[in-house]
Amino acid sequence: MFLHIQDVLTADEVAFFRQKLWAADAPWVDGTRSAGGQAVHQKNNLQLAQASELSAQLQGLVKAALNRNALFFSAALPRRIYNPLFNKYGDGANYYGNHVDSAVMHSRADSCWVRSDLSCTLFLTPPDDYDGGELVIAEALGEKRIKLPAGDMILYPSSTVHQVAPVTRGHRVSSFFWVESVVRGLEQRQLLFDMDMALLKLRQTHGDTDPSAIALSGTYHNLLRMWADV
Repeated sequence: MFLHIQDVLTADEVAFFRQKLWAADAPWVDGTRSAGGQAVHQKNNLQLAQASELSAQLQGLVKAALNRNALFFSAALPRRIYNPLFNKYGDGANYYGNHVDSAVMHSRADSCWVRSDLSCTLFLTPPDDYDGGELVIAEALGEKRIKLPAGDMILYPSSTVHQVAPVTRGHRVSSFFWVESVVRGLEQRQLLFDMDMALLKLRQTHGDTDPSAIALSGTYHNLLRMWADV
């Protein structure tokens, strides 16, 4: 599943993030501090210090935005969300080469272990503010090159090989995190998401009490009951 979710953050929220993360005293540190054995040789960026007060404040805002986003919940069916992190590319710290995200992550914020089923990048910089910096995801038929408006998010399988292309002008700042889903299987999550979107359209057209909408809703929840691990 590759899903572009628009307007996860409002324009005012994006402006607030930019005010905080572009401040001269924002605690950026070497991104390799959090890299695993494979990634440490591919990673050249900055990362907001996880233990900082600013990181905790912004993490809370990202989580609040996710909690109100119905499309994210339908697609991810989240069981656990790794505490959102923040990275910065530019001024020599400008790329992250090909890598695969670790299968299991340990969150320092809440000492929680999270299986990485889905990876998320929430863009905080308008695309015209920097050159390069695309999220590049490898696929059998080629590459997906993703560069979204500030406030938009891409959700994709953590099992994919991906990279951040070199930033050659300006700065690219984003939040990134991982999701452990209640439904582990990619195919099952995709089927449930497709069914949920079809059910939404059916309800919008015929109403919640339409017999077909009720029957399809029952099928959705029975499949979720069969596949979910909570």
